[in-house]
Amino acid sequence: MTTQPQDAAAGQAAGAAVEDHAAIGDGRTVALIDRSGTVDWLPLPSLDSPPVFAALLDPERGGRLVLRPVSEFTSRRRYLPGTNVLETTFTTASGTVRVTDALVTGVAGRLPWVEFARRVDGVDGIVVMDWAVEPGTVLGGASPWAEHIDGSRILRVGTVNIGVTGLTDGEDDPEAPRFGGRIRVGEGTRRTLTMVATDDEPLHLPVPGNVDIGIDRTTSNWELWSNTFSYSGPWADAVQRSALALKLLLYAPTGAIAAAATTSLPETPRGGKNWDYRFAWVRDTAYALRALERFGLREETHAAISWLLRAVKGDPAELRVLYGLREESSADPVEHDVPGWRGIGPVVTGNRAAEQLQLGVYGDLLSVALAYAAAGNVLDVPTRRLVSDVADRVCDVWREPDSGMWELTELRHHTSSKMGCWQALQAALQLAELGQAAGNPARWRREADLIHEWVDEHCWSDRLGAYTMVAGEDELDASVLLHAPSGFDRGERMRSTIAALRRELGSGPLLFRFTGARAEGEAPFVACSFWLAAALACVGDVADATSVMDDLVGRANDVGLYAEMIDEDGTFWGNFPQALSHLGLIDAALTIADLRR
Repeated sequence: MTTQPQDAAAGQAAGAAVEDHAAIGDGRTVALIDRSGTVDWLPLPSLDSPPVFAALLDPERGGRLVLRPVSEFTSRRRYLPGTNVLETTFTTASGTVRVTDALVTGVAGRLPWVEFARRVDGVDGIVVMDWAVEPGTVLGGASPWAEHIDGSRILRVGTVNIGVTGLTDGEDDPEAPRFGGRIRVGEGTRRTLTMVATDDEPLHLPVPGNVDIGIDRTTSNWELWSNTFSYSGPWADAVQRSALALKLLLYAPTGAIAAAATTSLPETPRGGKNWDYRFAWVRDTAYALRALERFGLREETHAAISWLLRAVKGDPAELRVLYGLREESSADPVEHDVPGWRGIGPVVTGNRAAEQLQLGVYGDLLSVALAYAAAGNVLDVPTRRLVSDVADRVCDVWREPDSGMWELTELRHHTSSKMGCWQALQAALQLAELGQAAGNPARWRREADLIHEWVDEHCWSDRLGAYTMVAGEDELDASVLLHAPSGFDRGERMRSTIAALRRELGSGPLLFRFTGARAEGEAPFVACSFWLAAALACVGDVADATSVMDDLVGRANDVGLYAEMIDEDGTFWGNFPQALSHLGLIDAALTIADLRR
């Protein structure tokens, strides 16, 4: 990519393309960095905190971290192998520099503060670099200010304290709530910019020499984690990058897995469909746990299932679709008076889907418990009771209409929700066989059979040759593909459904979510496209599944990440990086690899 210096401000005002971002994290928060080396998204101190740096959604007042050449440049970037440490090489007419970006981790995991280190190494010639640490207004909720304390450069934004260390070449403006300047980097020269942050607590300022040690330690920590990763099948590099992306979204203090790192990146150019995905969905957690267990990642698996069970224990009637990453997290939607990405609003924190009825969540929850127990682990007594209570609840509620997987407002009899209820009862039956659930398996088996019969009778369209989106209608829904791997149907009806979905919702290997999504301005949904690959393998079309996977893996951005949706022209839409997209890749790769064997 070539950037003209005079165009940089205009580019920031327009907002970098979603696909132009890479993500780094420390187990507590995630930063997004564009190809110019600008950090335009970073919530502090936690992933679900209000974003102190949010130029992605508010170019003028949102705040950013800048580190880039002053003159015209090209940039090339990659993750250091097996890590979430980003390396960007900038080449100018006068020389080349390499920037290494890391959210630093400690000797025993995440640090008690946020430490963002940006190391610049001169490769050849001389390059003049602009740098800045410029916090924003936290979506209009605070006014940042700067001060010097005993020679240290400090920024305050509400209760967040920020220290800036490492670069002494500064142009301090006492009226501006920012620090910045220019540096000259020659061949063999190393300069490091560090930003540290705390929330409502004292601020630790690191010794500059320790920051370099911290970057190297962080790289080694990621490499050690990747070395425990056990997958050597097809698309191994893409699977490992997807696992690393999921690791970024795992909120280490609680074990919750966020659906994405952002809020309010629009699903369509029309706007309106702008949601906050910095919450943990039961559905996403279920898929993630199956993948983590397959990879032998024991700590993450235990942390995630323990979080999930803590969140849902109680009355099964109160089971929610999503939960906050922290106990104090609120899902109540709040709209903010900021323009949004490229002016496409609204900008919202919170998510109204938290209170919806989605029957498929029962299948997700019990499949999590089954995967954990089947791996040789032991459920505690309250969890065993929960399994039985949920199974009994499913026996009573599967006949009710719900909002479906796509969180629609109208309550209808969604086919994939009924299939999810069948999946829940099948999981309960298997847990009972393992001696890890008590209750009435005979009732669960009878109701599972009734669900299957009901779906076969009411949710199949002879005209379309497909399972429909809702009972008695002729709409289609890609989420029924999830129930080839679940075992609901791997026969001719599922094969016919796949053909109908590709015909009606397909764009090459890509799939739209449901009938009408294209007309509403949506792009194809990435996870649905990977579900297509997995379903093809399940019905025996492994060669076709492999071809679809090969195409989809090539549609990631330059560092292997996916958003929620990808348009036919390669443009990313929706929140980023998206857990469900990467989970879809992992599940499809594992399914195809298993069936090849």
